Amino acid sequence: MKAIKQIESPCEMPNGLQWTDEGLFVMDQKTDNVYVVDETGKLLRTIHTPTANGSGITVGGGYLWTASNGESVSRPRRSTDTGLGYIYKLDLKTGEPIDRYRTPDGGGIHGIEWDEDKIWVTSFNPLAIHLCDPSDKFKIVHKFEVKLTRLHGLARVADGLWCAHTTDNVIVKYDIESGEEKARITMDPGDAYVHGMSIKDDQLWYGDANFAGKHNTATNGRPEIGKIVV
Repeated sequence: MKAIKQIESPCEMPNGLQWTDEGLFVMDQKTDNVYVVDETGKLLRTIHTPTANGSGITVGGGYLWTASNGESVSRPRRSTDTGLGYIYKLDLKTGEPIDRYRTPDGGGIHGIEWDEDKIWVTSFNPLAIHLCDPSDKFKIVHKFEVKLTRLHGLARVADGLWCAHTTDNVIVKYDIESGEEKARITMDPGDAYVHGMSIKDDQLWYGDANFAGKHNTATNGRPEIGKIVV
C-alpha cells in the first residue's frame, strides 16, 4: 500500500489539495466549496466559491485559485456556472471572485500549482502542462507536453513537478524545462486513486474524489485523504 489514509475527508468528493500555514485547503468537486482543515482533519472554516465542477486548487500571491470546469454534474446548476473552463482568482478569506482566466487550451482543467509568482496548469489538447503568468493576463510563458492521459493534481518540488495521472494511477515527476520524466510512482492495486496532490514536510498528500465523470473508471467507492508512502 502506497496510499495511506490520514484524516477523514470534510466532503464527499475531495479533489484538489493545497497545504498552507493555515491548514489543508480541500476543493470539493460536489459542492464546489473549499474546506480548510488542520492536520487532524478538524474543520477550521468553509469557503463558498463560484467554481463549477471544481478540481485543482492552489494558494499564492495572497489569493485562492481554483480550477473550474464550468458545469457540474454532481449538483444542480447555478447561475454562476459558465459551461467553460476557467481558473478563478478568489479572495482568500471570503471566496469572492476577483478575476478569472480561460484555460490555456480552452477546455477542461484538473491541476493547478502556484510556483513563486506563476501558476502551473494542466491541459488536455494537447496533453501538456503550462506555466502561466497571472500578472500578464495569464500569458503562457512555458509549456511541455506529456504522454500519459488524465493529468490531475500537481505538486512542485525543488527538482521538478509531480503530476498525478489518475486513470493509470501513476504519479510522474517531470523536469520543468524539458518535460523529461525523472521519476515515477506506480500505485498498488487497491490503493486510492490520486486526484489532488500537495506537499507537506517533503511528503506527498493525495485526495481521492471517488468520482470519474464520463470516464467511468478509477473509483474505489470511498473518498479519501492521505499520504503517499514511497
